[in-house]
Amino acid sequence: MKLHLSTVTLGVADLARSRAFYEQGMGLVPSSASNEQIGFYQCGLTVLALYPRQELAEDACLPPERVGRAGLFDGVTLACNCATREAVDQLMARAAAAGARIAKPAQEAFWGGYSGYFEDPDGHLWEAVNVPFFEHGQAGNLILPK
Repeated sequence: MKLHLSTVTLGVADLARSRAFYEQGMGLVPSSASNEQIGFYQCGLTVLALYPRQELAEDACLPPERVGRAGLFDGVTLACNCATREAVDQLMARAAAAGARIAKPAQEAFWGGYSGYFEDPDGHLWEAVNVPFFEHGQAGNLILPK
């Protein structure tokens, strides 16, 4: 079996606040599979899920000392790979208007691309990035060089 990333689930402190950020602020449309306990959103070829942090930790059988707090960097970033630098700037502006904290304004990257970082209401770190040597498929997915 091949590993295939299909869903990213974010553990959130306040589900209503996070849903408002992603729906009203970032323009995601909730799936009909969403309900009062969880939000599901189609993000290109990947699904984004929002679920209460404590319940997510319990579901994964994590001991209480492993449950992080909002604002604690957990070593994971999410990336939205944009086809152009202008699209990066637009995404960063939209996130800021929605209430995201801009961690790093979009700028030229040392490796030849263009990127910036913002945090959602729970401190989940997103990178808005343009990688000039990656192609984009029709569904917005990345096509890596062979």
